[in-house]
Amino acid sequence: MTKVSTATVESPGAVLTYDVHEPEAPSEHRPLFVFGSPMAASGFEQLISHLTDRTVITYDPRGAERSTLTSDGAVTAELHGEDMHRVIEASGLGPVDAFGSSGGGAFALHWIVRYPGDVRTLVSHEPPLTTILEDREMALRVNDDIVATYQRDGYGPALAKFIQLIMHPGPLPDDYLDRPAPDPAAFGLPTEDDGTRDDALLSRNLAMPPFEPDLEALRASEVRIVPATGAKGDGTLARRGGEALAAELGVEPTVFPGDHGGFTVSPMSPDNDPDAFAALLREVLDDA
Repeated sequence: MTKVSTATVESPGAVLTYDVHEPEAPSEHRPLFVFGSPMAASGFEQLISHLTDRTVITYDPRGAERSTLTSDGAVTAELHGEDMHRVIEASGLGPVDAFGSSGGGAFALHWIVRYPGDVRTLVSHEPPLTTILEDREMALRVNDDIVATYQRDGYGPALAKFIQLIMHPGPLPDDYLDRPAPDPAAFGLPTEDDGTRDDALLSRNLAMPPFEPDLEALRASEVRIVPATGAKGDGTLARRGGEALAAELGVEPTVFPGDHGGFTVSPMSPDNDPDAFAALLREVLDDA
């Protein structure tokens, strides 16, 4: 059992909502900040239910679920990293360990360069670091095509293209964009455009300027950086991002059980094991 408290903190252009999950008994473990992007705190409920031996902080990234935007300014990876700092500063619980998955694992690389005193260990799980991949140019073109599709045709056609992208095994071939567009209905997605253009992934994360991690600063950082991948999804873009980060840092990636969302059992991933995922995460963090 844990006690959960919720609070907000203002950040330029947004009001961020975060939660602090406190164990019943005092813990000797460093507090752990768990986050994704655009996935909000609700996406990590299964994982943190297995991390009751320490204080866990979660939050909703700007524009996702409870965290609201207060301006129309551009959202960037760097701004998400600044938000992470503001959450930990407001919580008063730093320095922390951190587990960032997907976009969270990528944007946290700015956070630890800018505010290294906030973090002791960062586990960057399957960060989609397109800019350091061998097929960077094609991947960026495909990203731009997905954003343009969203603005032109709406949610279903754009998300179908995104799913096709993240499922593709291996580097993207030169003729990738010449292939027929996927049918949204094949993924259970709507085919009609409802006119909305406020999806956090399609209207903000994918529309951001490409994030260029400061690899030199990361190599010199005093923060312990643990690049991580999922055991499933060989060759997929996010897994390749984790592998590329590990190669740039001269380490081997830590392989977690399951797929890109290995910390959650879902209808699409019924074989994921959040308990095993949490066990390895505790082992990695406590091995510092």
